[in-house]
Amino acid sequence: MDKSTRVVVTVIGRDRVGIIAGVSGVLAEAGVNIVDISQTLMQDLFTMIMMVDIGGARIGFDELQSRLAVKGEELGMRIQAQREDVFSYMHRI
Repeated sequence: MDKSTRVVVTVIGRDRVGIIAGVSGVLAEAGVNIVDISQTLMQDLFTMIMMVDIGGARIGFDELQSRLAVKGEELGMRIQAQREDVFSYMHRI
């Protein structure tokens, strides 16, 4: 896996049925591979971070961001996708 094709997807919002299915459905339709996933529930707040590989995707990064944002609105969640290098730079200590 090429490091330049890795993207971090973050999901935050109130817990509800279908979050993981909704997000993974968008990724699968786009041909994006889920490399790693971590999710936590803190009372009724759901958080998830996914590392995905867009190397074999059928759509571009900007379109993926857009589709995930739309799915987030449908689910009442905030879903963001950032290239791994940008995410790492923004969250460095």
